[in-house]
Amino acid sequence: MSSSSTYELLAQFDESVPEFDESLVSAVRGIAFWTAIALPFLYLPLLITGLNSGATRIAFAALVVFNAVTLRIGHAYSGDD
Repeated sequence: MSSSSTYELLAQFDESVPEFDESLVSAVRGIAFWTAIALPFLYLPLLITGLNSGATRIAFAALVVFNAVTLRIGHAYSGDD
């Protein structure tokens, strides 16, 4: 998936937000926000053991992409909700 199609997908998510109940949107943003904070801790074991195998590199890349998506979705989260 290219970065432009990722941005298009996230833009569609942002555009569809008003169609959902605000409490559901807040919950999804909160989960995404806290997931984005926790995911970097999963990088450490992969980096410590090394990115020698193809599976490890794919897992690391998938974590980075997933982290970027959760950051994008959770960026508007405020703990005041």
